[in-house]
Amino acid sequence: MPDQAQRLVFRTEDGVVVPAVTADEMREVERVAVEEFGLSILQMMENAGRNLAQHALQMLGGLKDGVTILAGAGGNGGGGMCCARHLHNRGLSVWVVLAGDESALSPAAHHQLRILRTAGIEPVQLAEARVCLSSSLLAVDALIGYGLRGAATGATAQLIDLCNESAERVLSLDVPSGVDATTGDSPGPAIRTHRTLTLALPKTGLRRVHGKLYLADIGIPPEVFRRLGLQLEPPFKATSYTQLEPADGA
Repeated sequence: MPDQAQRLVFRTEDGVVVPAVTADEMREVERVAVEEFGLSILQMMENAGRNLAQHALQMLGGLKDGVTILAGAGGNGGGGMCCARHLHNRGLSVWVVLAGDESALSPAAHHQLRILRTAGIEPVQLAEARVCLSSSLLAVDALIGYGLRGAATGATAQLIDLCNESAERVLSLDVPSGVDATTGDSPGPAIRTHRTLTLALPKTGLRRVHGKLYLADIGIPPEVFRRLGLQLEPPFKATSYTQLEPADGA
């Protein structure tokens, strides 16, 4: 890992310095959290989804109808489906569009889909995505997250393009889909977002992300970060999220 003095950092609204990490470093953070501290993927996913729903409600400004969740097959998609449940619990109309066949879902994402189904929420077909996005007040981008490897393809690329063409406002989970979490580059189609809620730590590629950037607490103890040589004053105060800006103002 880079020396702390050389690491890209962000600042919270209260001036707390928060180090940024690469995609590989974030994978190591999650590994330590799960394997050494005993956190589960579902615990962190629940915290991510609840935070995401709170931001969706903020962006909706009290309006109750029309949220389309674009959900990928991995943890990012699982967080999006968890968000869908929390919005449904608050009486909102929610449509969930899967980027591919549900047989490709990770176990945690499939768990979230099973909960939605039991609550009576069936994913809509990919062919209906444009209508859902055009009818929605907000689109939630939960397609890829920090796991991008090369350009998005197939149904994921199609949904990115549809979102850019049809969505009124977009909220992205962790990293706008199509943007490399480490470099900030877009090797293919990328979501044009209005707000990004990144998880646990900001990613280095978010330095010049479009729109507002927030950091969400997903329950990882600060000792996990310290175990990896990351010095971090707790950035969360009365809420489980905080707005971020690059420390150099760029």
